[in-house]
Amino acid sequence: MTAGLSLHGVHLSRGAITALRGVDLAVRRGELLVVLGPSGAGKSSLLRAIAGLDAVTGGTVAIGGRDVTALRPGLRGVSMVFQSYSLLPHLTVADNIAFGHRIRGADRRAAAARAAQAAAAVGCGDLLARRPHQLSGGERQRVALARALVREPEVFLLDEPLANLDAALRTSMRTEIRAVHDRLGATTVYVTHDQSEAMALGDRIAVLRDGRIEQVDTPDGVWHRPRTRFVASFVGAPGMTLLPGDGPLRLPGVEATAVELGVRPEHVTLTSAGGTAGPLGEVARVEVLGEDALVHVRLGGHALTARVPARTRPAPGDRVAVGVAAEHLHAFDKVTGERIPLPAGADRAAAR
Repeated sequence: MTAGLSLHGVHLSRGAITALRGVDLAVRRGELLVVLGPSGAGKSSLLRAIAGLDAVTGGTVAIGGRDVTALRPGLRGVSMVFQSYSLLPHLTVADNIAFGHRIRGADRRAAAARAAQAAAAVGCGDLLARRPHQLSGGERQRVALARALVREPEVFLLDEPLANLDAALRTSMRTEIRAVHDRLGATTVYVTHDQSEAMALGDRIAVLRDGRIEQVDTPDGVWHRPRTRFVASFVGAPGMTLLPGDGPLRLPGVEATAVELGVRPEHVTLTSAGGTAGPLGEVARVEVLGEDALVHVRLGGHALTARVPARTRPAPGDRVAVGVAAEHLHAFDKVTGERIPLPAGADRAAAR
């Protein structure tokens, strides 16, 4: 793997607070890696460590094979896009985009030409004469991206750039960001807490928790083969239901008391209580989401969620039989939270 960016054993502490705990991460040249995690996981701290805005307290940061750990931000070859956009209100769009280029000594004509090229690349070439207060949220985001592009950096860092936009605009802007990335082929690290963004944008996803990397994998890998209990429960809307191994569902060939079993709502089937054999539960509530419905079931003293077609959903209070094919069950060590491979030949989860 040709690394555009690599971190080895990176620690970052601020006083009594440890934001990063021995992070090892390699991003291929030209790859878009999404860093996903809950608030407080250390996502922004990771970007700041890469950019040099915060000095690491251990480990090394390398960009393009060059150790940049001790270099100040301006010498690292990175550009960063912040959630707040940070546009200068008294400057035009053209001057905002060219600002960084100008302060590094470029003449006005060259800076203006580069600004126009960068603006065209992200679709805001027709806004160059406006000022920030005349722009929508999506337009401001494009300007912030263009300002990062103008430097032609080795690594782009995007810190939750779509967080301030409404849902519809976030969806269209993430498509544009992916298109810009594919067109330019730049090494990009994109931070978000939004799982939909992560799954839609990333070549790979790094799941971060409490300053540590839990898993780095493709979106398919993170979804279908979560490495830890945390990844299983965090990724998904909703995430996996986790049940004790000796609870209402059982997995043949696994020591029940040593594991927790996980199942995604999409893989749970519900039938009438008098139909297919299986653990019996009671529907607690139903959430209709257009074509689908989330059905929350009380099952042997535990809560389980199923995603079913809305037109065939049961009603609250209904008794239902719960079915889960063993191939869709995930087993996690009860103590460590690590994934346990499924036993060969398991055919179906059994009732208690």
